[in-house]
Amino acid sequence: MTNAPAATTGRRPALMLALATLGFAVNFWAWALLSPLGPRFKELLGLSAGQQALLVAVPVIVGSLGRIPVGALTDRFGGRVMFPLISAATIVPVLFIGVAGQTSLSALLVGGFFLGIGGTVFAVGVPFVNAWFPPHRRGLAVGIFGAGMGGTAISALTTVPLVRTGGAATPFLITAIVLAAYAVIAWLVLRDAPGRTVATQPLLTRMSATAKLSITWQACVLYAVAFGGYVAFSVYLPAYLQTGYGLELADAANRMAGFVVLAVLARPLGGWLSDRIGPVPVLAGVFVLIAVMAAIQALTPGLVPIGTIAFLTMAAALGAGSGATFALVAQAAPPDKVGTVTGLVGAAGGLGGFVPPLVMGFLYGQLGSYGLGLALLAVTAVATVVLTVTAVRALTTRLAHAR
Repeated sequence: MTNAPAATTGRRPALMLALATLGFAVNFWAWALLSPLGPRFKELLGLSAGQQALLVAVPVIVGSLGRIPVGALTDRFGGRVMFPLISAATIVPVLFIGVAGQTSLSALLVGGFFLGIGGTVFAVGVPFVNAWFPPHRRGLAVGIFGAGMGGTAISALTTVPLVRTGGAATPFLITAIVLAAYAVIAWLVLRDAPGRTVATQPLLTRMSATAKLSITWQACVLYAVAFGGYVAFSVYLPAYLQTGYGLELADAANRMAGFVVLAVLARPLGGWLSDRIGPVPVLAGVFVLIAVMAAIQALTPGLVPIGTIAFLTMAAALGAGSGATFALVAQAAPPDKVGTVTGLVGAAGGLGGFVPPLVMGFLYGQLGSYGLGLALLAVTAVATVVLTVTAVRALTTRLAHAR
């Protein structure tokens, strides 16, 4: 965030936004490589439902927790350094899994652990993009950047076909090449916004101060439900559709990709609406939709049309809610702590995506049904609506009066 006119005029902000969004997509593509192959590994290695869920969840939790230090480092060093660094580091686990890491569950878990590095890139992009745009445009700009989460759709659409046509290593080798190309481009072209606020306090001091902000914890809860719900479905939906509805692997992966694409398209919409009517009404509306659709899906209706409508509506609501949450962060976070706040909030979102697949796998193993898991999502969404219209509304009102 910056007051420098040079940072908000001309074509350079749009170029920086485009490159940041591309970097987000490429790293998320790498981050999501294991999810479409979960059913394949289950069959080849004889995994249980719980082991399969753990396999796809490990990169999520590592990528989520890693956002905390990465966000704080971005406040200090800027996206100019952090984007190529994260992209280059992600190449190592991608190559390991592709070449040597598919022979055992242990090897996959080790590779998946370090694959989580790619998921931390979100905490780089939000403060980087924020600094290039004025306050009245940040919701849309961060929403457009957030559409880079569509990298998971690239993975969903290409990973299984590439394995079938080129072998088990093919999608990993291609992704590693793309990551390397992006790291070079980012190093040569990306620049931090002129006059951006650089954090000068020690890392632990900044993190401690950030943890005491009301916006940090409120946004953590909102994002844990909105983005966490998106991540949970994006990693577990293929298994859910295969087990619950008997779909083939390719069909389930394609339907998951449709879910992801709709959520991605809705994220900038959530930011744009927040710029115009405020993030609180947008957040309240989307969480009401999530509660209603999750309650309907808990009854396990037929996939066509009711189940499809319920899932696609949730996809749009989760995407818009994710965009609106960071429109709220852009409005309420102190300029020198945007990265640190983003790291904590992003971690909460990722952790929100880590828990549901494990819960769903456990409940299905115990009950033979996913209904209770979706009912819990509905209850959680209702509680989030209450938080939004009370504490979050009070915070935004107080900040508006303070200005």
